[in-house]
This record gives sequence, C-alpha cells and structure tokens, in this order.
Amino acid sequence: MPTFGMHGVFLSICGFTHPMPQIIDTQSKLSSLLSEISQYARICAIDTEADSLHRYRESLCLLQLSAAGQNVLIDPLALDDLADLATYLNSCEVWMHGGDYDMTMLKREFGQLPRVVWDTQIGARLLGVKKFGLSDLVEHWFGVVLQKTSQKADWGKRPLTEKMLDYAINDVNYLLPLGECIVEELLELGRYDWFVESCEAARKKVLSRVDTRDDYWRINGSGRLQPRGLCYLKALWHWRDAEAALWDKPTFMVLNNKDMIDWAETMAEGNPPPIPRHLSRPERMKRFENALAEAHSATEADWPQKYKVMRRKKDAEFERFLSDLLAKRDQVAAGLKIDPALLISRSTAESIAAKEIEPTETLMKWQISLLEL
Repeated sequence: MPTFGMHGVFLSICGFTHPMPQIIDTQSKLSSLLSEISQYARICAIDTEADSLHRYRESLCLLQLSAAGQNVLIDPLALDDLADLATYLNSCEVWMHGGDYDMTMLKREFGQLPRVVWDTQIGARLLGVKKFGLSDLVEHWFGVVLQKTSQKADWGKRPLTEKMLDYAINDVNYLLPLGECIVEELLELGRYDWFVESCEAARKKVLSRVDTRDDYWRINGSGRLQPRGLCYLKALWHWRDAEAALWDKPTFMVLNNKDMIDWAETMAEGNPPPIPRHLSRPERMKRFENALAEAHSATEADWPQKYKVMRRKKDAEFERFLSDLLAKRDQVAAGLKIDPALLISRSTAESIAAKEIEPTETLMKWQISLLEL
C-alpha cells in the first residue's frame, strides 16, 4: 500500500495562493533538491510536458515533481545530466494521472520506469467516478477549479510564461492528496487489490511496448485503399515524414492523415492531388515529385497488398457465449457502478468467445473473478 509522506499541498487545497514554483535548471539545484527530498519517504508525484504539437521529434521539455513538501519544475532542456533524477524516481512510488504518456516519455528519456507507478485516473475509474480528467478529480474532491489554458503551449520555448508555470505546477500540486483520497475509498469498497493489479498492468504495458513496425504508413483508414492506392500512400507517408523532419514540425502540419489517404486515392485514379499553398513552393514541389517518382513507375507486382482480414466464425455457440458474457459484464458493472469496459471490452469478449485467446492471456485476476471466467 502507498505510504504517503510529506507533500505540503494542503495550503493549496484550502484555497491559499501558492507562490511561483522553483525551477530546477542547473545541476547544483538538482543535486541540492534530490539530496533534500531523498531524506523523506520515497513517494512523489510527477507529470511531464513535451513539444509534440510543435516539433518533428518530440522531447521531454519539463518535468513537474511533488515530493517531501516541495512542488518544483525540473527543466530537462537546461540540464546536461538527469541520471541522478532517474535513480531517485526509480527508488520511489510514483503517482501520475493518466500515466501512459508520461511513462512513455520517462522510458524514452531514462530507458526505465519507476518500480511502482500509481495512477489516479485508474483509481478514480475503479471508484466509478464518471468524469476522471485531473481537473474533474480536483474539483470533485477538493472543490478547486483548475485553469487549463496552456495544454497546447510550446513547452520547448524559453522563458516559460507565468501562466504556463502555473498550469504546469497544478498538474502535480494535487496528485498526492488525490492519491490519499482515492486509496481510502478503494479500501472502503474492497477494490484496492484491483487498483494494484491495474496499475502494474499499465506499467508493464508501457515497458513491453516496442516500436519496431515497418508499416507505420498503414494509418487508420488505409484499409479502404486498393493496392495501387497503398503504393501511393506508402510513398506519401515517407515523403511527409522527411518533409516534417526538414521543417522540424509535426507531420500533421505538412499533411494530415485524412488528406493523405484522399491524395493516395486520387493519384491511384490517375488524377493530381489538390496541392495546398504551403506545399506549392518550387523546392517543396520538387521534393514531392521526386518522392513520388518511384510510386508513379511501380509495377503491379511492387504494389503493397491489402491485409487479409480473418473472418471470424460467428456460429450459434459464439453468439450465445458472447451474449452471456456481455450480459454478465453489464450486470456486474451496474452493481459496482463502474464503466462496463473496465471489466472487459467488446472486442476482447469477442476474441474469447471465438476461442482466439484465453481469459488469462488478456484479463487481470480481478476481472476474471468478477466475470466468473
């Protein structure tokens, strides 16, 4: 069970104005901070900010930390060495909110994750809270309305504005006391073990995720394209990626996915795509034409093929099992007042009904127990 140490946020919860947070932007400040907070219980809350909306290759731009009564902002862009921070976090029980993205950023930055990660969003959903965004939870438990005005800000720019600093620190100010409230209620309802298993499953999911696919270009919606269209889509995807890298901008600023599929379909029919003004400059058009030259000349034997969709046998036994399982799910969820999808998704239920997977391969112990699988 999490052991909550000093977190020093109750003044904020009571409505007091909190001062501008300390920014850790030198190695000496970081060493001093870690030396101080390491004396106390190894529990902290973190959040991260990246520049994915503004750069081609996103980077960790800010790490917000709440620990041992201190709420600080750590600036990775100003620090040469974050190894000691990684060591500290790896020794902690770390609280996050909706932690998949934050864990992904930490794994990418440090090559590892903290040994224990607790997630307030997971806990709130297991309690049956309907609105589980961080601002919703802070208002639900503490009556504090957070201003969410910097979600799309460019976190790679310096200096950070006062509004951005305030937004950033609020993302961790309330996490530890939220964790206390959530754990207390989970224990009262007998759902704490569900929380432990769910948080560990989320952590393992991030750790096991490997980005080694060589068919990233098969984006959502590409299934509608025939092989010639897929040939153009693949060429467009690689052209867009190279162009975005050249501009140092996210790929959607070059061409969004929907337009890319539409262009591929248009070119497969022998028609030119509607080139927007920002791509019509001579040097950009030249790169575009060069990138698509190979697709233009590709023979049918070179076209990528559509994936074959495995047709699932939906016989009477399948339908009966699926219907019974979903009915059981909905009945149990209604009694617990939680989202039925927390017990099992329809797609997973269908896979189990079709005997494609066993429940133990995809479900957690608490889910299997409640569903009596």
